[in-house]
Amino acid sequence: MATSTVPATTPETPPTKTTPVRLTDNAVNKVREIMATQDPLPAGLRIGVVGGGCSGFQYSMSFENQSGMMDKIFDFNGLKVFVDATSLMYLNGCVVDYVETLEAAGFKFDNPTVKSTCGCGSSFTV
Repeated sequence: MATSTVPATTPETPPTKTTPVRLTDNAVNKVREIMATQDPLPAGLRIGVVGGGCSGFQYSMSFENQSGMMDKIFDFNGLKVFVDATSLMYLNGCVVDYVETLEAAGFKFDNPTVKSTCGCGSSFTV
């Protein structure tokens, strides 16, 4: 008598939606901490890329009260992050973290599209 086995089926996991830019939990928590000191409380954080610096581009971060017409809005655990369409091209795959060391503390951008950075580390080339 032959026995046949039916392969066990598992429910398909829906694909996870990834955002072009990502903030770590440390970065989100620090932004929330700083936002809480602002009066009035901002609607969210703007992340962008602007021209300047030794290598051509610099990252920018600022608080915003509303999104712009060409902004993409991302939600990180309730924190709204606004990114304009032009900056989004340069931030694709970028991870923003908040790092504290003995020497310094600040936001660190880990961007896979960067080809080189300047000596001081504040600007980059794509």
